[in-house]
Amino acid sequence: MDLVPALEEPLNQPLKSVLGPATAKVMAEHLGLHSVGDLLHHYPRRYEERGQLTHLADLPMDEHVTVVAQVADARLHSFASAKAPRGKGQRLEVTITDGSGRLQLVFFGNGVHKPHKELLPGTRAMFAGKVSVFNRRLQLAHPAYELLRGADDEAAETAESWAGALIPIYPATAKLESWKIGKAMQTVLPGARDAVDPLPESLRAGRGLVSLPEALHKIHRPHTKADIADARARLKWDEAFVLQVALARRRHADAQLPAVPRRPAPDGLLAAFDDRLPFTLTEGQRKVSKEIFDGLATEHPMHRLLQGEVGSGKAQPLDALVLTPAGFRRMGDVRTGDEVVVPDGEIALIDGVFPQGERDVWRLLLSDGSSVECDDEHLWIVATSCAWQRGQAPEVMTTREIRQDTFEADGSPKWYLPAATPVDLGDDSGPPLDPYLFGLRTGDGSLRHNLDTCVPDVFKNTSIKNRLAVLQGLMDTGGTVHTDGSGASFRSASPRLAEDVAWLVRSLGGRARILPERAAFDVSVSLPDLYAPFRLTRKAAQVSGPRPEDHTFRRGIRAVEYVGRKPVQCIRVAHPSRAYVTDNFTVTHNTMVALRAMLAVVDAGGQAAMLAPTEVLAQQHHRSIVEMMGELAEGGMLGGAEQATKVVLLTGSMGAAARRQALLDLVTGEAGIVIGTHALIEDKVQFHDLGLVVVDEQHRFGVEQRDALRGKGKQPPHLLVMTATPIPRTVAMTVFGDLETSVLDQLPAGRSPIASHVVPAADKPHFLARAWERVREEVAGGHQAYVVCPRIGDEEDDPKKGGARKSPEDEAEKRPPLAVLDVAAQLSAGPLRGLKVEVLHGRMQPDDKDAVMRRFTAGETDVLVATTVIEVGVNVPNATAMVIMDADRFGVSQLHQLRGRVGRGSAPGLCLLVTEMPEASAARQRLNAVAATLDGFELSRIDLEQRREGDVLGQAQSGARSSLRVLAVIEDEEIIAEAREEAAAVVAADPELERLPGLRTALDALLDEEREQYLEKG
Repeated sequence: MDLVPALEEPLNQPLKSVLGPATAKVMAEHLGLHSVGDLLHHYPRRYEERGQLTHLADLPMDEHVTVVAQVADARLHSFASAKAPRGKGQRLEVTITDGSGRLQLVFFGNGVHKPHKELLPGTRAMFAGKVSVFNRRLQLAHPAYELLRGADDEAAETAESWAGALIPIYPATAKLESWKIGKAMQTVLPGARDAVDPLPESLRAGRGLVSLPEALHKIHRPHTKADIADARARLKWDEAFVLQVALARRRHADAQLPAVPRRPAPDGLLAAFDDRLPFTLTEGQRKVSKEIFDGLATEHPMHRLLQGEVGSGKAQPLDALVLTPAGFRRMGDVRTGDEVVVPDGEIALIDGVFPQGERDVWRLLLSDGSSVECDDEHLWIVATSCAWQRGQAPEVMTTREIRQDTFEADGSPKWYLPAATPVDLGDDSGPPLDPYLFGLRTGDGSLRHNLDTCVPDVFKNTSIKNRLAVLQGLMDTGGTVHTDGSGASFRSASPRLAEDVAWLVRSLGGRARILPERAAFDVSVSLPDLYAPFRLTRKAAQVSGPRPEDHTFRRGIRAVEYVGRKPVQCIRVAHPSRAYVTDNFTVTHNTMVALRAMLAVVDAGGQAAMLAPTEVLAQQHHRSIVEMMGELAEGGMLGGAEQATKVVLLTGSMGAAARRQALLDLVTGEAGIVIGTHALIEDKVQFHDLGLVVVDEQHRFGVEQRDALRGKGKQPPHLLVMTATPIPRTVAMTVFGDLETSVLDQLPAGRSPIASHVVPAADKPHFLARAWERVREEVAGGHQAYVVCPRIGDEEDDPKKGGARKSPEDEAEKRPPLAVLDVAAQLSAGPLRGLKVEVLHGRMQPDDKDAVMRRFTAGETDVLVATTVIEVGVNVPNATAMVIMDADRFGVSQLHQLRGRVGRGSAPGLCLLVTEMPEASAARQRLNAVAATLDGFELSRIDLEQRREGDVLGQAQSGARSSLRVLAVIEDEEIIAEAREEAAAVVAADPELERLPGLRTALDALLDEEREQYLEKG
């Protein structure tokens, strides 16, 4: 709707009629500028002061730049080439300076004559070209240039046209230099007086902002730096306010739509599910749950973004241990129905096993030197030392809560874990040799133990009586009594035997600590009064007597350290304590978080659909939800609970029969919950009453896909968008500005053991040589390594390049990215000669890829040279080192994802970012930032600053076409927050903006057809 066409007509005028068809075509094709208004809103990137030289050290590699500098030196060289075999080829090398640095310009062939005459020492000019590297020096090859001083009329006219103290430098392309854009701007700038101001007069006056015509003049033709500041302040408010008005109108429109309130029944499915939960929700989970339930209960569609780790928590790594009546089993090997030992010594069933994919894992270091790993939300039964002594009830705390409050004021551990009650293990058959005799023979006290000497499982997974006999035999021969009355210890040259002695002590409810001594290991041994460490009378007599009152077998939590990302799962124990025994006989609590919002909607008679980005993730969600719900997911089946519903999976690869049944369950309402991929959006999929759409990892979905699923409800369904990606607050207010936001902040706040370093291969070649030495050292230590390259290397040569380089012009071009096939061959023949090196890339046959990964996982391959195919889903805990070649070619998020492939086992990881970028380049600064942190929010800020914001309304997120030109969502948080409040007030008072025609016009310009559809689909 064009409310003020007469006023806007000059700005809508096509550039073709103002600048001519040739210039207009270049501006349209390369800069997306079509009208006078478009060009007026093409703001300068920066400004050069006429009397001040630019900083050449800040030039970004591989980008088109414009610099203002002075010629320091110009030399003409002759050389022989294929085209000039007798040495008549010419190359002009010009050195320009900014007073603190130098940059080389190079011209070839017939192109040398004009610059040779004009670019004399002392000449000042603007130069534009693409920054490249030649002979390890930055240069511009064949740059365009414009003289700023000169005797001829043209140069004088140029200097006159740029009168004033500041020269605007515009975002430009190879086809259209900055000064040409500046000349075009001079032509259209008079039209700025007709620009209609979108800001309400009261807002503009209240904040002291200049008018829009004045801001446009000052941004393009400033006389002082204050002019630029005034213009930018005003134009930032334009962008922030118009954008927030668009989002506020969307929120207002949503609030007018009808939706079915979904309130859970008091004794329904959600209540039954909560009864099964073996824990109380954390404060953060309760807060977020209330926000979601309040939204679901309204008569208008809820639109909420749930940010953070949103899946189930309380998990342990698959290589953690769970104590069963037959001994410890790997967490990854336990199944529903298996028996486990609970801390009070009883036996209980596992009634739920929930794989959780990969999570950040933490390690609790205990006061006796043992440790146990878990995720940040894992629950622990803890109390302070004083609370234990007073007999007070322990607390249940998350790992995160413990690591944020680990120590007393004097630095001692604050929290202590209870000791597990000793239990009989194994069957009734007993060990093959008398346990005491085995202990005597093994712990002969001579320290002539083989390094592999140990206690076999048959003597460990046995009764309490037998385990005590083994320990007493070991102690009678290899144990000593401390003369200071502090207890006893066992000495062994075998680290395995020392670990086993500690294991036996802990299995009996005692405390053991291993202290490495010279050529031996000392194990301090302390047992409950019920169990004597010695049978020999003379030794037993020395340790007889009651323990001091303050001597307990509880272990303090000495530290919590970050391990890295590992595959994890959680289990549910069918016992009132909801606890089990894990590594080193440590008592732990367990549970998980359910998708309670979906259950609430089903409770209220509706259906819930979860849209997952991949089949693997959809299957994982389906399996976890079904196992979490148990009989509550068996609606319509024998044995299903009274409140039960049906949970179905719908993906593209399902068989025809299963697919037909799933579709039938949805249309009849038999299935209350469906988890699926894009298959959910197909026309054939119909719902009985869709009440809630849950979108997992929303950034992986297009707007059309989300809208298609929402359109399947009889009335607009409620929407819950979940993302685990850290999003700065300002981005949430813009990119997700039409959604209310809830945050579950569970991001790691510790230092990762993955050490990251930038390797400047061009500046310091010996650093790269050292990198390959480090890889060899890791392999020598029994580990493996990745080498990542940006390219495969089997691509056909570009025919335009004609194969090998033949001219100096070609040499001046930046080399192509390093390739897997080339690098693998060079490493095998060079620095990694003798190691087993294999390649992996996306164009290999699936069977070949699987075979390579199997060999690498099995440890048969030392070094895997790969593309980014290893970015997601590859888990080899033994891989400890990664070298990323041409790391500057990757984005921040991709580097972070790649880095997460190492350090996944018990050994620390090493990530080396190899680059040839100069130290002062933006790319190098980005790599330095990535190497410095693993904090998700910090990396998201770095990534955003590098990419800019893209089009925050439209679907083009590359940054090439952006509705934000001067507003930076990271830097301008305060403006965005204030604009959001102002916009909400304006829209509440005048939803159709009838009293603000200028704002409506600006909104129409912002919301072209594509963006209008985006907001409508929201």
